[in-house]
Amino acid sequence: MMQPLQIDFSGTRRGSPWLGRLLLALAACVALDAAWSYHAARSTLSENQARVAKRTPAGAAKATPQEVAAVRETVQRLSLPWGELFSALESAASDKVALAGIEPDAKAGTVTITGDGKDYLAALSYVLNLSRTEGLERVQLVRHEQKNEGVSFAVSAAWGAK
Repeated sequence: MMQPLQIDFSGTRRGSPWLGRLLLALAACVALDAAWSYHAARSTLSENQARVAKRTPAGAAKATPQEVAAVRETVQRLSLPWGELFSALESAASDKVALAGIEPDAKAGTVTITGDGKDYLAALSYVLNLSRTEGLERVQLVRHEQKNEGVSFAVSAAWGAK
């Protein structure tokens, strides 16, 4: 037969009293270091705020509505898909046409492209090539002017309006 097993979990063994005291002292040192770091960070923050307050004039000029509008227009122009436009222009390029300007209108989502061609047929061919590229829609010849050495033209297209 099996004999019952006697286990005493309460035990009479005691831990060393110096271990608890050592852990308490270590915890106190960590707490003091954290408090000192907090105090140093707080004083540095106060000093920096005082420096900034001295450098910033109380009556600093605010931006005018015209300046705000100019900044917004610039941001709109920068956020347009320029890479898409340049890819379209490169794919429609011709040795008989030289581009003179690109004028985007971010509000309307259009772009006006001006250029010079060797002749009227070269300008029309360029407009046709532009209409076949991806990224530009509703491509149309807006104006053209015959010159001695060729033709000057302007093309309008929908672009950047997603």
